[in-house]
Amino acid sequence: MRKARAGWGFGAILIACSGWMLLAGSSSATMSMQKSAKEKGFPADNCLYCHGEKMPKKGAATYNDRGKWLLAEKDKRKAAEVDVSWLKDYPGDKK
Repeated sequence: MRKARAGWGFGAILIACSGWMLLAGSSSATMSMQKSAKEKGFPADNCLYCHGEKMPKKGAATYNDRGKWLLAEKDKRKAAEVDVSWLKDYPGDKK
């Protein structure tokens, strides 16, 4: 009887953790985004182009002004993810 309860408890924990991981916000930047930005002519040589750290950690990333602007655009446009082509409209590069 104890093994059955332990199995159910473990299963419940596993399901809860899986659900939490699926619902948690994912990292919005990827290497493919950086590559796409470079292909479109933006000087995205490393993660510092949009982030506050050279190698951001998932869930603990900070953003510079450009990154914050991209996230605001994502919310404004109700997009599923950031589109690097929006960078052409970034007002900070036109100074």
